[in-house]
Amino acid sequence: MFSSNKKIYFRDFVFCVWENVYEPAEDSFLFAENLIVNEGEVVLDMGTGCGILGIIAVEKASAIVAMDINPYAVRCAKENARLNNVLGRMVFIQGDLFRSLKPKEKFDIILFNAPYLPSSKVHRESWLERAWSGGSSGRHVIDRFIREVPIYLRKNGRVLLLQSTLCNADKTIQKFRESGMNATVIAERDLPFFESLILFEAKFDRSNTKLN
Repeated sequence: MFSSNKKIYFRDFVFCVWENVYEPAEDSFLFAENLIVNEGEVVLDMGTGCGILGIIAVEKASAIVAMDINPYAVRCAKENARLNNVLGRMVFIQGDLFRSLKPKEKFDIILFNAPYLPSSKVHRESWLERAWSGGSSGRHVIDRFIREVPIYLRKNGRVLLLQSTLCNADKTIQKFRESGMNATVIAERDLPFFESLILFEAKFDRSNTKLN
């Protein structure tokens, strides 16, 4: 087992953050503060990190799938689920976005605190960098996620996606529209140096006759 570097507290929950795992920050807390899960919903926590969003969602969800490309994050999230006494209600999977899921697997809510910071690095050398680096435009992972997410969402489901204004919020709305979904901003927080964090909620366009 890896030792934790520090503990993070949110409401009645405690999270150990291990080395090589993204530490919850302003983006994570903005997301957590605005996360509403309805009774019995099935939730996919994409890019789970230390597991903060998935573990918070357990209170009302019927099942949680927590995924991350980072193997250290998956193990860290699992230990945090054990620490918060919710391990039996969660499934943990290592995978690159949706590649480890079958198209028939559908969710009521899909959560993603995406890697959104623009980065000039061609090769991301550390697991931790993968949690925040979105490529030169900041949109490398976000655009792929939006393109693939409709396949895994129930027809009355919703997507919650968090990003920064540094990677073009208007383009996110456009990309969701191209995927047959309508996106609106449900929470926003200003940061220093003309940057804001934005939490989008996206749902299928009800005028779209090709809903799954």
